[in-house]
Amino acid sequence: MTHPVSPLAPKTYVDMPPVRGVRMATAAAGIKYKGRTDVLMMVFDAPAAVAGVFTRSKCPSAPVDFCRQNLSGGVARAVVVNSGNANAFTGSKGRASTQMTAEAAAEAIGCSTREVFLASTGVIGEPLDATKFSGVLGDLATSATEDFWLEAAKAIMTTDTYPKVATATADIGGVPVRINGIAKGAGMIAPDMATMLSFVVTDADIAPSALQALLSAGVAPSFNSVTVDSDTSTSDTLLLFATGAAAGEGQVRIEDGGDPRLDSFRSALNTVLKNLALQVVRDGEGARKMVEVTVEGAENDAAAKRIALSIANSPLVKTAVAGEDANWGRVVMAVGKAGEHADRDRLSIWFGNVRVAFEGERDPSYDEAATTAVMEQEDIPIRVDLGIGLGRATVYTCDLTKAYVEINGDYRS
Repeated sequence: MTHPVSPLAPKTYVDMPPVRGVRMATAAAGIKYKGRTDVLMMVFDAPAAVAGVFTRSKCPSAPVDFCRQNLSGGVARAVVVNSGNANAFTGSKGRASTQMTAEAAAEAIGCSTREVFLASTGVIGEPLDATKFSGVLGDLATSATEDFWLEAAKAIMTTDTYPKVATATADIGGVPVRINGIAKGAGMIAPDMATMLSFVVTDADIAPSALQALLSAGVAPSFNSVTVDSDTSTSDTLLLFATGAAAGEGQVRIEDGGDPRLDSFRSALNTVLKNLALQVVRDGEGARKMVEVTVEGAENDAAAKRIALSIANSPLVKTAVAGEDANWGRVVMAVGKAGEHADRDRLSIWFGNVRVAFEGERDPSYDEAATTAVMEQEDIPIRVDLGIGLGRATVYTCDLTKAYVEINGDYRS
């Protein structure tokens, strides 16, 4: 089923220049969707450093298990991604499918299966027929091109209504480097990795251990701070690759993630990760509004984040946002149920710049018209001050509409 493009989608797509050292190609294998691409292959002509972060689900997909095993090698030559089937909860058939795909990719590239990384997204519990796309990998490896980022993003979409791309530049020791990324995600989105697939590539020369440190830190304020429906996917995969091509321009290889020469790169990488994560929220299934929830004055940052997620994941808060109803009582409810220290009589709440509650009761200067004006916007900030400490956190979510139920009510059909 085709769904209307989210009203929160970008009005234009950013220009995605090539990243030296990586090529991409896509194909339509008919795994689930008809008349659209559903297989992506990324090819690294020289061994690339790789880092990864995956779902914390106790029921991970076969490709997640496969990637975790290969990540210890720290080297990538190929990535194969399919949409339409998650290859999750598929038992021995799923493992056989990943092995068949990896062997086909390794043969096409001329590398070891240990240098192949896989990801699948789509329906859970349906066996994936790897022959549908493993046979096209040879052609993809040959036809892959550098200038293909937007098409690559389109090939990994499921219920997404638009492709998600981001790019940034940085410098390492005075040498310019580029970072490009793509992502998919619209439903089954919650932290621990937030629900999605994302692939980020840089031409910087950075060792795998340093790359891993950068990525692990970068997901906290980005992909692990977004939620659409509180459900963590079986397939969440975020992979970061460094092709090392910038070494040809004189960039000295970076071995330590704490190296001060990485300051510019770290900032640019975090910008790309947050950009992609927010695009996922803005494409939340059926979403018409994006909500930024900030909690401050909590006992500590961890408590602030748990309270913020309690608010962001509350169906009652999210449906109130959908109905443009400034129902701050539901925010009070979500704070109270979070299980963290809170003092009702110190609690203050803002919708946008309008304070609606102060020190445990409705604000004495509460203005219904001003609050309604905030709720009519596409982007709605909600801020809560607990008044008991210095803890602070911000998370991002979207509203909950009838369309979410419609999309997920017939997802398998």
